[in-house]
Amino acid sequence: MPAPSPEVAAARAKLAAKFDAVRTGGKGTARRTKLTKHASTGADDKQLQAQLKRLGVNSIPGIEEVNMFQEDGTVLHFSAPKVQASVAANTYVITGHGENKRLEELLPGIINQLGPDNLANLKRIAEGFSAAQAAAAGGGADGADEDIPDIGENFEEVSKQ
Repeated sequence: MPAPSPEVAAARAKLAAKFDAVRTGGKGTARRTKLTKHASTGADDKQLQAQLKRLGVNSIPGIEEVNMFQEDGTVLHFSAPKVQASVAANTYVITGHGENKRLEELLPGIINQLGPDNLANLKRIAEGFSAAQAAAAGGGADGADEDIPDIGENFEEVSKQ
């Protein structure tokens, strides 16, 4: 068998050096295996449910959505959540899929949920909407004029040409 080229020999030496570092004993021993820890969320869920049971939370049926308003104008929106409450401990537990949405996305349906602290956000949205409408109205008039060709002052002269 012919001797390998110097490039192949260098690549083999580099590869062998890389794998020598992962041996736990000397030459001929098995390589170290990576230990992986399996995180079980089932145990965490059981512990959480046990603590909630200790607090005495009761499930509240019939809640269609939960909206949590944040200071930056976004809303944490839960649709069809499971809500549990303990009035004595002043604790409310909301479980379900939560989505971060902007206030504008939920606006028509949540006006009755807005408080005085969200009034500034509502004003900002209204100003942005009115500015957008004014820009569309101003730009629309100019755009309509651009569509009509300029034919001159006398229609009859232009038609004879």
